[in-house]
Amino acid sequence: MAIPHSRFLSTLCIATLGVALAACSGQKDGAQAGPPGGGMPPPEVGIVTLKAQTVTLTRELPGRTNPYLVAEVRPQATGIVKERLFTEGGSVKAGQPLYQLDDALYRAEVAAAKASLARAQATRDTAALNARRSAELVKIDAVSRQDDEVAQAALKQAEADVAATKAALDRAEINLAYAKISSPISGRIGKSAVTPGALVTANQAAALATVQALDPIYVDVTQSSSELLELRKQLAAGRLKAARDLPVEIVLEDGTRHRQPGKLAFSEATVDPDTGSYTLRVVVPNPDQVLLPGIYVRAIIGGGVREGAIVVPQRGIARDPKGNASAMLLNAEGKVEARPVKVSRTLGDQWLVEEGLAAGDRVIVEGLQKIAPGMPAKVAEPPPAKAPATPAKKAG
Repeated sequence: MAIPHSRFLSTLCIATLGVALAACSGQKDGAQAGPPGGGMPPPEVGIVTLKAQTVTLTRELPGRTNPYLVAEVRPQATGIVKERLFTEGGSVKAGQPLYQLDDALYRAEVAAAKASLARAQATRDTAALNARRSAELVKIDAVSRQDDEVAQAALKQAEADVAATKAALDRAEINLAYAKISSPISGRIGKSAVTPGALVTANQAAALATVQALDPIYVDVTQSSSELLELRKQLAAGRLKAARDLPVEIVLEDGTRHRQPGKLAFSEATVDPDTGSYTLRVVVPNPDQVLLPGIYVRAIIGGGVREGAIVVPQRGIARDPKGNASAMLLNAEGKVEARPVKVSRTLGDQWLVEEGLAAGDRVIVEGLQKIAPGMPAKVAEPPPAKAPATPAKKAG
């Protein structure tokens, strides 16, 4: 059946009006929602502005402690140990008696030497009187010149005998003094190798005890010859200045630092062919004797001073699977920039930069997970300072 022309026109107008209303409604809704993510603000990041500074390059080297002085106590006289005069493991002073030997024989020798000296002195006095009398008589020809010469020679012989007996007395007194064995140095003494009643002999091979001076104490550390060559190259090129008289920090086995800094004493002039290293000796004050001989320690030694150095926090440096280092920077346009860098060593929690960064660069150290090269970013504002709390007033 055919539709009347008037009804068809009415239906077409109603459909066209509905489409137009739907289109307007869609445009309105779209204007309200907008494209996804089109209004997101740039992420906030934390930055560090690099500055040129003077840094001291240090090296941490392994080493062991050694006593400043070592003295092995040996007897210089033969005898029976009568008494031990020290406490094992205690402190002793230079000249302090350590052992007393039975000295009866040595005291007898001293007495005999004194008697011989007295006899020689008496003979010398008699010879002196005869020589003086002969010298007077020869002037008046009362005695012959030959007899006078014999009298003068007898006086000289008597004087020589006195000198010889004095020397014998001195030796006897020295042997008597050796019967009391004393400490040659001040320090800590170890255990005794003998007990009272033991026989010791002069200049024996075995030591009776050992005394070690521990304040100050030596720390001997080793450094590879390759590091020495690299240091000399940098000094020759002017990249480093020699660091002289810098204190040396000593790190103990448990990671704590010794309270007293040390000082570099000398370095060996010969490299060990087996290890390719040479020895550095550090003198460290040890008043509390915390450091004992044989302890393993680490020494932080200054190798040189670099002026105008660039350092960057370690958290601002990333490495790819090949080990190449890079840093994220915020450039002048406020965009993130990836830059390859070259770092050489750590200085605490920072890297020493050799290439790639300069003073004034803004290195991103926080918010790295939110950024990518080329995208905009802004510096995070520091948190507002908290106002000091006001104490509450007491009621009343």
